[in-house]
Amino acid sequence: MDTNTISTGLIESEATGLLARLDQIKPFVMHETMVLAAALPRDAQLLIERFLHTGRNELRGQLAHFLDWLETDGRESSPAEQQRRFVLIRLQFNVVLAQFDLFTEVVTQRSEHATGVWLSGLDIVAQDALRLETADDGDTRLVVYLARGAGAAIRRAKTRLPGGKPNPVGIIRLPRERMIGSGIASSLVHEVGHQGSAQLDLVASLRAEIERRTARDPDGGWDVWSQWISEIVADMWSVATVGITSTIGLLAVVSLPRYFVFRPGGTDPHPMPYLRVLISAAIGNALYPHPQWRELAAVWRAMYPLAGLPAGHAAWIRNCESRIGDLVDLLLHHRVPLAGGRELGTIWPVRERQPERLLRLYETWGGDFGVMARQRPALVFAVLGQAKAAGRISPADESSRLSSLLTAWAVRGSLDVLDSPAPAGSRTMHNFTPTALPRR
Repeated sequence: MDTNTISTGLIESEATGLLARLDQIKPFVMHETMVLAAALPRDAQLLIERFLHTGRNELRGQLAHFLDWLETDGRESSPAEQQRRFVLIRLQFNVVLAQFDLFTEVVTQRSEHATGVWLSGLDIVAQDALRLETADDGDTRLVVYLARGAGAAIRRAKTRLPGGKPNPVGIIRLPRERMIGSGIASSLVHEVGHQGSAQLDLVASLRAEIERRTARDPDGGWDVWSQWISEIVADMWSVATVGITSTIGLLAVVSLPRYFVFRPGGTDPHPMPYLRVLISAAIGNALYPHPQWRELAAVWRAMYPLAGLPAGHAAWIRNCESRIGDLVDLLLHHRVPLAGGRELGTIWPVRERQPERLLRLYETWGGDFGVMARQRPALVFAVLGQAKAAGRISPADESSRLSSLLTAWAVRGSLDVLDSPAPAGSRTMHNFTPTALPRR
């Protein structure tokens, strides 16, 4: 038997084997076990399944075309050409697997007892946090999963996945160690802020304004804000949405050994932790004036005094700290072209998040589970976080209430799916109606 014949037979066998393995990749709805309340939001599930189905079908078509070619014109081709074509298809198969595995991590946790339902509730919180005074969340859908470590991350919707195709949904990774308390909202809404700022093109427009300030005031230290602006605006989104809950949660995340708190970031887009907490507190005080922000900043400075740092480094930090007010002023008054030219500080429900109003809501609700479950989820996190900061509720009681509320939101979302033929955003809870809910 000649070399060409052996080569063709070997490659054909590999291609048909690859096709058989491709057929073993089933839709998530066929092999993931979970209670309905833990399921992904219906529209997000459809987007993911369609995305993966399209990728599998395209690859299946490529394999069929390759096998047809191998049986006809390709049989006379050289082994090198046959192998070249097959290897390209096999690489595409690995791309399909990488895409599948990415979403597997998100979906599999929905089968964990209790955790899966809480994640479904956090999907709803994330979607609510994406809403603005100027617009709803559009066609972007967000899903949540847990991972080890203290940090959170997002793979934004419409960014490129392995293979180059746009991500159908935003995937938010949260630290498992923060489940469950109001601090989870700090990390969650920060990542939502990355999605929201991308949709409004905030980083580009803010960076352009900072560059204009730099040109007018080259010694004003604006260049460092330009480097950090993507994380700063995500922090702003979080503070604007859940108030002091955000800053206290951030403080917990960046409470690190002293060296790391003061370490220069180099090209890291994350601000130096010491300055980042102070920026967050300054944003909070500008949006929601209250002594609590100055008190929190003072506690942070006491935890990490500048004494003992090299003189030059300490001077640079003090210079940056002295200019935080200018940065916050720029942020609040920045005109957002994609929000109709409104100032950035006005696109969130700022009036609803004033500390005294949050505490009044806490007293008015009186711990009534049914009342709280009918509110906007992001508002509930802001209220409970503010109540905890004011000493009105213990961390244990807060955790218990939030776990019950996440469950209630997840259950309601699943019942909405059963009651509706699949309207867009059926799990986003845009309208909160006083439907019957269990009371505790």
